[in-house]
Amino acid sequence: MASLDSFNAKTTINVGDTDVDIYQLSAVDGQHKLPYSLKILLENLLRTEDGANITADHIRALAAWDPTATPSVEIQFTPARVIMQDFTGVPCVVDLATMREAVRDLGGDPDRINPLAPAELVIDHSVIVDYFGSPDALERNVNREYERNRERYQFLRWGQTAFDEFKVVPPGTGIVHQVNIEHLARVVMVRDGIAYPDTCVGTDSHTTMENGIGVLGWGVGGIEAEAAMLGQPVSMLIPRVVGFKLTGTLPAGATATDLVLTITEMLRDHGVVGKFVEFYGEGVTSVPLANRATIGNMSPEFGSTCAIFPIDAETLDYLRLTGRSEQQLALVEAYAKAQGLWHDPSVEPAYSEYLELDLSTVVPSIAGPKRPQDRIEVTQAKTTWRHDVANYVADDEAGKESFPASDSPAAGPNGRPHKPTPVTLPDGTSFELDHGAVVIAAITSCTNTSNPYVMVGAALLAKNAVDKGLTRKPWVKTSLAPGSQVVTGYLERAGLSPYLDKLGFNVVGYGCTTCIGNSGPLPTEISAAIAAADLAVTSVLSGNRNFEGRINPDVKMNYLASPPLVVAYALAGSMDFDLDNDALGTDTDGNPVHLRDIWPSHEDISAIVNSNIGRDMFLKDYAGVFDGDARWQGLPIPTGATFEWDPESTYVRKAPYFDGMPAEPTPVTDITGARVLAKLGDSVTTDHISPAGSIKADSPAGKYLTEHGVSPADFNSYGSRRGNHEVMIRGTFANIRLRNQVAPGTEGGFTRDFTQPGAPVAAIYDASQNYQAEGTPLVVLAGKEYGSGSSRDWAAKGTSLLGVRAVIAESYERIHRSNLIGMGVLPLQFPEGTTADTLGLTGEETFSFTGVTDLNDGHIPTTVKVTAGDVTFDAVVRIDTPGEADYYRHGGILQYVLRSLITK
Repeated sequence: MASLDSFNAKTTINVGDTDVDIYQLSAVDGQHKLPYSLKILLENLLRTEDGANITADHIRALAAWDPTATPSVEIQFTPARVIMQDFTGVPCVVDLATMREAVRDLGGDPDRINPLAPAELVIDHSVIVDYFGSPDALERNVNREYERNRERYQFLRWGQTAFDEFKVVPPGTGIVHQVNIEHLARVVMVRDGIAYPDTCVGTDSHTTMENGIGVLGWGVGGIEAEAAMLGQPVSMLIPRVVGFKLTGTLPAGATATDLVLTITEMLRDHGVVGKFVEFYGEGVTSVPLANRATIGNMSPEFGSTCAIFPIDAETLDYLRLTGRSEQQLALVEAYAKAQGLWHDPSVEPAYSEYLELDLSTVVPSIAGPKRPQDRIEVTQAKTTWRHDVANYVADDEAGKESFPASDSPAAGPNGRPHKPTPVTLPDGTSFELDHGAVVIAAITSCTNTSNPYVMVGAALLAKNAVDKGLTRKPWVKTSLAPGSQVVTGYLERAGLSPYLDKLGFNVVGYGCTTCIGNSGPLPTEISAAIAAADLAVTSVLSGNRNFEGRINPDVKMNYLASPPLVVAYALAGSMDFDLDNDALGTDTDGNPVHLRDIWPSHEDISAIVNSNIGRDMFLKDYAGVFDGDARWQGLPIPTGATFEWDPESTYVRKAPYFDGMPAEPTPVTDITGARVLAKLGDSVTTDHISPAGSIKADSPAGKYLTEHGVSPADFNSYGSRRGNHEVMIRGTFANIRLRNQVAPGTEGGFTRDFTQPGAPVAAIYDASQNYQAEGTPLVVLAGKEYGSGSSRDWAAKGTSLLGVRAVIAESYERIHRSNLIGMGVLPLQFPEGTTADTLGLTGEETFSFTGVTDLNDGHIPTTVKVTAGDVTFDAVVRIDTPGEADYYRHGGILQYVLRSLITK
């Protein structure tokens, strides 16, 4: 639909030999003072003005944005495209396929269910590090990936043929966010003769990596992404924008990882949840594009909606390097300058809040043991580990806060936790494993593998170590999972790959691997020793997430670090190690070798980056990006507009969300007689809620698969089975580190089942089934930052399918709150200054919620009255926009979209 163009903003500019139309921002009074990110939103409204969802008043409100105001004005943002990865993408395609059948059953045309905007899916989440430390690790892991995921991949190939505007990047290509910035992102798009900013939402929270090249976008739940693909705008409030001024330059020895961990700590402390973050100032010009992308990638770790850099000459240089055409470069430059989107370091836009960082103050850092914002200066890493490990060992081992050295006679039960456990590997190698042992060292994740400076730094460190005669410790599972094949290309061109291989950092796959929990099993002997002695072992990874239970079930403490430090810790073999003062080993002459002796200089790194990375690499590796290898091309493709579901499939099953759905929504009701499924503490992440990682044989999901003839060796991961709701329901709230206070003393997916005499402890899934059989609605109680982490739609889908009608938390992360509404679950907030504990709630009460029916009148109540046993309080309703209220009234966003398509 063409814009009403109330402001006569449409005009024409010339780009090379081509004329394109644009919606000129200067046509709107007041736009010049807006931050870069809000200018992009303003253009979006100008171009999509329809007089109903987007009106001239909305455009004026955005142009007149008050930086100091509390967000209150709702706008409808229409992203230019959608990007997905396979864990979240498969259920999206399942839902679209199911919607086609639902439309048909309600008398509509199933072909109406079709992406209206470009939608691209990159298969990157399914490769698991089963094999490592050998030249054939990559080939063996990919073969195993195809064995496990054949059904899923066939389904995606069907989707690629059945849906218009939907493309799939096959396995073994790279990580979605790196492929996005290196190839898929347009920065400026042209469609139907109109040029406009490339805006993109994605089904992964790290979609914000594209912010580094000036593309506005962020992670949304799969349900929101599906709606966006079907032409439904994203409802949002005009946000507050935090201006982050950068000055100076990074000092020698500091990496992009150190910078981003510093920024993460600063912004978490400041508080940016639900806000835009925008970088500006003279220092921006000295930040390479790769570092900008690393910073943008970590936006969900500090909680902001986005973390964006404006377009400048550095952006153009990167687009040229990565193989974009000269015509595209000319378009980006001409458009950005015509619209006032080109970065001018001398101009300081109006911002809601301000922060500043002198880049020269950044020091080498890691983060852990369980949150990305818990930054530790490397000089304090050993001391901090000794303090933190007391939380991960038995009480009689915890000892004092300041532990003596591990080789001191004082070490023992009353000093540093110390439990040396003998291990002998099949090749005869013997050693002792102790608390703090680094059992996983992984160069992984789009956050850092996209950055050639830290990747070359790691490779040079490996070369220097090998030249000195150093080796990794035998208990360390090492892996290298580049974010694209270009990384392998420049490491090989520079002659550095053999040194990484020598230390065991052979390429294991082109995908997310360890960062998302696909670290694969530890060697059997090591795993057994850890379990037998209950050792608090560690992982070190160059990722963005280190939440409890995420990386590997055997590993209790996880640390984020730059790729060079990952190599260093593989050499050290323990977190109980001072990288400044302890020797990593001895050289061939018997002299001690310290990290400073092998750390590469910035000049050496830059020289290799500048001489070994070329445009030709990107043109070659992305020439057939959607084609895939012989394995992909050999998969048989199902045909037809609607999918033929295999009733025996344990990977892909028809979704239940539209079963029995009437053409018109039924009124919402108050909630009575509800029971508490879970009472949770602070910082419960979507990793705690959503099924992730391996599937245990004795879990409800494992039992389901066994009953359906799947052997434990073929269980695969929860992520790979996201297209099967039966598996996913059984894994919701089943994280091994979840602590449900309704069932004190337990850890994992347990609750108490009040449908049974004596309310015994039971699996959350089993209790849920009993509650639903009785018609008892369920509620979840939670603390601060509920739902932080990845934009996992299954954290909301699983919650809904377990029968949860409402969640009451102290605060929410943006994406999960939105996803709950998208699945018809009511998000509520405890009154300011109160918690479940201060209100005396134990989780044993019966709950009632009154005032919910006010939503039927077309407005959003500020609060609803909650009665829990003898306690009564007014909970704040966290349905924040009229659009969200519509979704809730329809029972979810997909039901709303489906009914809208039928009525059209």
